[in-house]
Amino acid sequence: MRTAIITDTNSGMLPEDAAEHGIFLLPMPIIIDGREYLEHIDITPDQFYARQLEGAEIHTSQPSAGDVIDLWEKLLKDYDEVVHIPMSSSLSGSCQSAQLYARDFGGRVHVVDNQRISVTQRQSALDAKALADGGASGAEIRRILEETKAESHIYIMVDTLKYLKKGGRITPAAATIAGVLNIKPVLQIQGGKLDAFAKCRGVKSAKKTIIRAVTDGVVNEFGGLDAPKPGAWLGFAYTHNHDAAETFLAEAKEAFPGFDIHADELPMSIATHVGPGSLAMTCTKVLPGGVQYA
Repeated sequence: MRTAIITDTNSGMLPEDAAEHGIFLLPMPIIIDGREYLEHIDITPDQFYARQLEGAEIHTSQPSAGDVIDLWEKLLKDYDEVVHIPMSSSLSGSCQSAQLYARDFGGRVHVVDNQRISVTQRQSALDAKALADGGASGAEIRRILEETKAESHIYIMVDTLKYLKKGGRITPAAATIAGVLNIKPVLQIQGGKLDAFAKCRGVKSAKKTIIRAVTDGVVNEFGGLDAPKPGAWLGFAYTHNHDAAETFLAEAKEAFPGFDIHADELPMSIATHVGPGSLAMTCTKVLPGGVQYA
């Protein structure tokens, strides 16, 4: 049985990255001042951040029904099944929409809701491809990914609360106080929910908090820190500030010397809400037979 694996650009995958791994990639729409752009097709990250820093009105959206269905129909001419891995249903309506569309495909399309985003969603796509190559059916892949959906954590340091305030996620007063006190909030995504994790004074404290949280997750939940076969994949993601990202990535590699830490820019859908200068780390439990980042 031939099974096609699809994910979207919320995974952080670039078109060439997806092609290299034999994964099909659906670009996500971003609305900037009323005009729609497709991530990595019509707009690059540098262009996106330039518009964001200019104060453009930016909103996220989901792929049109036509784009999703057309891709499935095209693939099902050559494949027996499709496994579609969108971003978490708790963060976007694209997952529920895809589940609705799939009802008309007679069980040949399997939409996975394993509550992942960014590099953790990327890892799910890689795992799905490995499972498909190993002979697993679409239904089996979906079951495995959804049964392990809680076995992943993301911690994000937000450099400014401006964009969370703009999106109505915090009050203007809270944003002002945080700015005066140099508070760098650390947010957590786990189990599909975006929640406050810690309030830190300054970037240095926030980075230490993230590394400590990832260490706790790896040690207490995902098999420990032992190399060369650690029980977790570690990921790293950031928005726009490449120098700050390189510095923190070097610190993370020093803190976790036995791990190959894959790094990507956060997708524009997340960057819309957290703004430039954000830094994130992830830890995800290794699936049996799971593939290494590449």
